[in-house]
Amino acid sequence: MSNFWSLYPDLQEQLDEVTKIIEDSVRDSHDFIINAVHDTVQSGGKLLRPAFVLLGSTFGEEPKRNILNLAAIVEMLHIATLIHDDIIDEAKLRRGVESVQSKYGKDSAVFIGDYLFAKIFTLVSEDFHKESAIGLSKVIMKICRGELIQYSVRYKFNSSIMQYLRIITGKTASLFSVSLLVGAEETNANEKIKSALAKTGYRIGMAFQIIDDCLDYSTKNIIKKSTMNDLKQGYLTLPVIYALQNDKDGKLENLLKNSTFTNEEIGLIHSAVVENNGLEQSRTLARKYTQKAYDSLRKLPDCESKDRLKYIIDKLLIRDY
Repeated sequence: MSNFWSLYPDLQEQLDEVTKIIEDSVRDSHDFIINAVHDTVQSGGKLLRPAFVLLGSTFGEEPKRNILNLAAIVEMLHIATLIHDDIIDEAKLRRGVESVQSKYGKDSAVFIGDYLFAKIFTLVSEDFHKESAIGLSKVIMKICRGELIQYSVRYKFNSSIMQYLRIITGKTASLFSVSLLVGAEETNANEKIKSALAKTGYRIGMAFQIIDDCLDYSTKNIIKKSTMNDLKQGYLTLPVIYALQNDKDGKLENLLKNSTFTNEEIGLIHSAVVENNGLEQSRTLARKYTQKAYDSLRKLPDCESKDRLKYIIDKLLIRDY
């Protein structure tokens, strides 16, 4: 389990309970599913999305007795999307642990992810607001749309910044946003607060994903294996897109057209992304989304949960990268 929440042991205790709920919810299923879910929830993730549900719920006017269950549902949705992502990407590892598709095979992984989606909607239909179920359904559509957009622009070296932003809205920001929103929805927060929370989550998610993409190029002469795999499959992240727009002699595009990369070519790609200002322009955009997250956070009433959301922004987004 991550030590991200060490300053807030009460929240960590709630998140521990969330992981127990997730594991208990699939105990009546096949061993493949039980073991896959156990491996995923115990792999050291920060559990940001269920934490957002819990924090969002504190801004409402009425306590919700089963808010931990909703937090578990949101994390199960995240797990299901990760399982399917790893199938598409043929990823061998997830958070340093063997991925579900690698351990159990692609066919089983597809059905495990599908089972979790079905379980999610069985659980959310039991005792939650209609708006929460609708919000989660829309997020699944946004995630799928983002993945399809990403697939449609593979190997296209004129990809736009707007296309990239639509992709990460679906892949990351939409689930951050809805996590805060459904927590507040379930405790009947007012519309102004729900809007501020949804915007805060969205902006945190956008900055978080951009920073994550920057980290691939921020250490000189080092590109992670996962980054090489993305490049081989034609998936271009923001630093590369910016760099290609500034790549007047076409050297970077020519390098990226290779299906395999030597160590020398990897170093040249890294240098080209940095020299063509791709990394710095991406950092600038991440800083803009970070500032916007602070702006929407300020619209929330002062309370301990607001302070905790600020801690999350500080911890996730204010760092060297």
